[in-house]
Amino acid sequence: MYHGRMRRADRLFQLVQVLRSRRFATGQQIADELGVSKRTVYRDIADLQGSGVPIQGEAGVGYRIDRGFELPPLTFNAQEIESLVLGARIVSSWGDSDLADAVRSAMTKIEAVLPEPLRQVLLETALFAPGRPSAAAMTSELSLLRRAVGDHHPIRFGYTRADGADSNRTVRPLGLYFWGTKWTLAAWCEFRHDYRSFRPDRMRDVMMLDDAFDGSDGIHLQGFLESMERRSRERGDWD
Repeated sequence: MYHGRMRRADRLFQLVQVLRSRRFATGQQIADELGVSKRTVYRDIADLQGSGVPIQGEAGVGYRIDRGFELPPLTFNAQEIESLVLGARIVSSWGDSDLADAVRSAMTKIEAVLPEPLRQVLLETALFAPGRPSAAAMTSELSLLRRAVGDHHPIRFGYTRADGADSNRTVRPLGLYFWGTKWTLAAWCEFRHDYRSFRPDRMRDVMMLDDAFDGSDGIHLQGFLESMERRSRERGDWD
């Protein structure tokens, strides 16, 4: 028995799953499984049949689904679709232009293979992630930083700290973190000989260097995370 009010797109998905798990099911059995009325079941089955799902049978007798029927390989429920839409909108607003183009392309591909009820969920999801005027500045170097992280190439840049102090840095970029309104680069700083975080919007003249690194000397993202955890404990953040 499915408890609570189920969204229609999820209900249609579950209805197909019920039929796939049985040789035959009456309208009442399906209604009991889904926690809805038989009238709702009859209407949903008619909609599924109309969209091409091979359900055999009729109201008052019972239903079965062709044994060879498989759901499309890309199948989501409504809540999963909403989470994808929200994630895509966050990337579109707070990622660099290449990421924004990529996520729009991905969502177009997903939309093309979704059944109609889920396509409507995707198109009508009212979850948003508006950007700020500062977002463009925050992501201006993001594409280059992503490539440097992925290809394991050091970078060199000028940096202005929050207190206004300027310096030139050469670092090994290990990962990028998004904190809701800002990005930080996790890195090993050759100047400090230690793990450090840097704000991309405070960088200037970023240059990716030719020499690659592989972490064989023990400098890697896990080391950065352990370093941040140790500093937090020393400050008493985790007491």
